[in-house]
Order: sequence, then structure tokens, then C-alpha cells
Amino acid sequence: MAEKGKSNIVLIGYRGSGKTRVAKALAKKLKMPLVCIDKEIERRSGLSVSDIVERYGWERFRDMESEMVREASQFTNCIIDPGGGVILREDNVRNLKEKGIIFWLKTDIKTLRKRMKKDAPRPSLTGSKSPTDEIEEVLMEREPKYQAAADCVINGGDPLRKKVAEIVRYFRFKRDN
Repeated sequence: MAEKGKSNIVLIGYRGSGKTRVAKALAKKLKMPLVCIDKEIERRSGLSVSDIVERYGWERFRDMESEMVREASQFTNCIIDPGGGVILREDNVRNLKEKGIIFWLKTDIKTLRKRMKKDAPRPSLTGSKSPTDEIEEVLMEREPKYQAAADCVINGGDPLRKKVAEIVRYFRFKRDN
């Protein structure tokens, strides 16, 4: 369970679960700065996530992600939007939990596929299937990790307003009690 005094809101979930959209809405509503881990990696490296993965592989990207998570997890009073694979490394979860309450945007496969078809292209996680075809396989591996990391599970298919309200209510309760 989350502890009193934690000041960061951390959103986890599979790509297409709505983390970035929810993070932006939370940052606006709560007037808190937003740290988007993937965007910061892209800014610092001068490369897109797809380019990093294509040139250097997923392991190098995960190293860069872990470095950014270590840095961002030391901030206070902010919204942290990490990539969907942040839970693959236990150190990332441990660092994020230090000052943050973790919310899992749990989203069904049908909704993820629909959203990802509308999004910009993303690199394959398996290397053998398209990003929309690999969802089920990757979720089987990741769901137990999302569940273990989460302080609170939010229905990723709910309307944005409802997700934001639930997160704010839970966050304020845990922070203040």
C-alpha cells in the first residue's frame, strides 16, 4: 500500500492504455509538472524510441529508461509517465515507489488494438510480430508485473474524466492519510 507523504503520481500500463493522455490531464488538473520518460529520452538522445531500438536494441533503450527513472523518481510533486515496459526491471519499480503512488491503467486487448492502430508506429516488442498482433503475448508476461507494481488499478477503458477523478481521489487520500 502507498504510504503517507508520497507526492508523485506514476502511471503504468501497456502501450495504448492512455498513460500520456491521462498524465497530461492530471498535470493540468493538479497543476503539477509532467515528466514523460520516453519524451525525455528522445530529447536527450536526439533519437526517437523507434530509432534507439532499431540502432541499439531494446536492452540499450531499457538502460536509458532506467537512468531516467532513477532521476525522475527523486522529484517530488509531479506526474511521471514512464513507458509500458518500465515494470520489466524491479529497480525501476522500486525507484518509482520511493516517492510515488503507482496507478495501473489496465486496458483490455480490444481497446489497446483499436488505440494503437490510430497511434504513430511503434517498434515491435517481440521482433516477430506487428505491435498490434503481439499484444496478447506481451501482456501475458507483463500483467503480473503491472499488478505487483500497482498501488491502485484503474480501468483504462473508462472515460478520461472518470480515470482522472479516480486517480485524484485515491492519490489525495493516500497522500494525506
